[in-house]
Amino acid sequence: MGRRKFFGLVRAAAIILGCVGSLVVAGARAEPQTVYFASADGRTQLVGYLFAPQTGGRHAAVVMLHGRGGPYSSNVNEGCTLVAKDNSSPCNASSLSKRHAAWGSYWAERGYLALLPDSFGPRNKGRGFARFSHDDPDRDDVNERTVRPFDAEGALKYLQSRGDVAPGQIFLQGWSNGASTALNVMYRQASLPSGGFRAAMALYPGCGPRALISQDYRASSPVTVFLASDDEEVSPAVCHRALDPAESHGSPIRVVDYAGATHDFDDPGEKRQSIEANRTAREDVLRRASGLFAK
Repeated sequence: MGRRKFFGLVRAAAIILGCVGSLVVAGARAEPQTVYFASADGRTQLVGYLFAPQTGGRHAAVVMLHGRGGPYSSNVNEGCTLVAKDNSSPCNASSLSKRHAAWGSYWAERGYLALLPDSFGPRNKGRGFARFSHDDPDRDDVNERTVRPFDAEGALKYLQSRGDVAPGQIFLQGWSNGASTALNVMYRQASLPSGGFRAAMALYPGCGPRALISQDYRASSPVTVFLASDDEEVSPAVCHRALDPAESHGSPIRVVDYAGATHDFDDPGEKRQSIEANRTAREDVLRRASGLFAK
């Protein structure tokens, strides 16, 4: 082999390896920053996970509210109880569920600062709760009506205090139990002066009397709700009964239904995404989301 041809092959190989390396780095997700702040309940110090964009300056922000399973991967959360500043736990920034990590990265890549508060770990319930555990009395002191809204409001206040956040451009997103919490936060906000969350999106919330503060629902800021017709955990029909009258009476609420989709349809795991309707629903939500929170 000639010397020139040999070095040409070496250079080509180096370029290929360099490209592969760049793809690996680009595909890797940076671990979020762990932060601590007060819940608006006045007594709980919360832990949160902050996904930040690469650019400087002030950013719009999103508070993300986890569901009844908590924010951590089911592979590690079984042994978790207390998650707090001075307590070592396998539940931490490196063990968030794929869904929460993916959404945090989604927002950061679009120039938003995303904050995922843990409502359960600071209250000795870092393991989260299993499916169909709605009647579990252990959930009472982390419920979505009278407890978790204060956590969302504490997260809002914390973000408003940061120099890298545009205080008038903070949005709210929630899943399941966290989606019900988001609906309750927006309901509470309707009777307060301006300065709260600018808009909210709620994915497959529970909407019954045990989930929502009031069945006479209203909101003063835009709320978009995504429901799955084949949801095996909550009832889309119950949500329509609570939310449709609010929309018809002038509240800025929009409900989107996905035929054939199930609970957790946006979970990127293989099990959920093996269902075609879930893939379709997930792609549509990802397509819509940044437009709903347009800065």
